[in-house]
Amino acid sequence: MKRRHLLAAGLGALATPAIVRANTKYPDRTIRLIVPFPAGGATDIVGRMFADKLTHQLGQTVIIENKSGAAGSIGAMEVKSAKPDGYTLLVATSSTHAINPTAFVHPPYDPIKDFTPISSVCVNPLVFFTNPALPPSIMEVVQLMKKNPGKYSYGSAGVGSIIHLAAEYLKRSVGGMDVVHVPYKGGAPAIQDTIAGNIAWSMETFSTTLPLHRAGKLRILAFCHSKRAGIAPEIPTMIEAGVKDYEAYTFSLILGPAGLPPDVVDTLDKASRQVMADPTTSKFLEGNAAIPMPDTTPERTAQFIKDELAKWAPIIRDANVKIA
Repeated sequence: MKRRHLLAAGLGALATPAIVRANTKYPDRTIRLIVPFPAGGATDIVGRMFADKLTHQLGQTVIIENKSGAAGSIGAMEVKSAKPDGYTLLVATSSTHAINPTAFVHPPYDPIKDFTPISSVCVNPLVFFTNPALPPSIMEVVQLMKKNPGKYSYGSAGVGSIIHLAAEYLKRSVGGMDVVHVPYKGGAPAIQDTIAGNIAWSMETFSTTLPLHRAGKLRILAFCHSKRAGIAPEIPTMIEAGVKDYEAYTFSLILGPAGLPPDVVDTLDKASRQVMADPTTSKFLEGNAAIPMPDTTPERTAQFIKDELAKWAPIIRDANVKIA
């Protein structure tokens, strides 16, 4: 219910007028924005907000199409194969553009060459949470794991998921922990097994864990970003909790297929920057514990993808993640 309420609050016409499209006919029909995951999830919610606001900026309808499967690769392939005319765009995520290109044995696309960067929307940091019976700080939990090798386990949304890799990244960041990985088919079962005490800890976003934390069913120990979340400022960052330079998040970017004409990219860039400059955009994202990326340009988006690929590739290889 909270997500629906936040979504409703974030939608609606912008106060600023639509951009002026001089010397170009683009766009003159409906634009498809492909979300590579099912409806109702965090990526879908962000995508629908952005599509609504982009509609008002461009003066043409932007519709969401959910094309899920293969950890987001089916949706990404839909955009890769689309005509490069600006009428098919992608909400790219950590799965599609930071993990899959390294984790897949035979990646179906090149995250750099096969896409045109347009805009960066937000990052959605993970949180580290435990069963309430465990110690109340990250470093105490780490020491408990180190003193009891192989005794404790953590859960993830599956091998190669951002949660799995964030946990592997944490293990590296604290000098190693012998803790058993239990992969689930999604994050919800890992949350339930943490509450039940079947696993010691896991990682997820605030959207599903914060109400459980406040109800005392699980304990969030840290927010995996450099700054605290506005919706829960009492929870320290992972860095404040003692894990140096640690950040782990999903992200939402807007990309098109390779070869978009410069005038189309320029039109989408200007519209996207106006969307991100709108205060209601930041309010909506922050209400969902996402961190807006307002200083967006195609060039910065391209560099962000390269940086994320470089960050996660060695972690994926060290964890021996190979998805056929």
